[in-house]
Amino acid sequence: MMIADLIDGDDFRQRLQALGVRIPDGACPETCARMAACKYNEVGVPGLPEAIHDMMQHSDEMLPSVRQAIDTHLRPRLRANE
Repeated sequence: MMIADLIDGDDFRQRLQALGVRIPDGACPETCARMAACKYNEVGVPGLPEAIHDMMQHSDEMLPSVRQAIDTHLRPRLRANE
């Protein structure tokens, strides 16, 4: 069975790129999350907190590597700025 709405590394990278985060093609979820966190800290990324919140609402449809990258690199930074 194939899950159509699975949030994989490519989907995660594309969602971050849509928010204006420059990420090279083929970057792993950890690299994507680190780059997004750096840009968020430096200049802000409009819509990033909402996008991460939305993705985490569907964490059961997320690859473990994406969830780990978000938990490690993005959620702590977003919480610190609340």
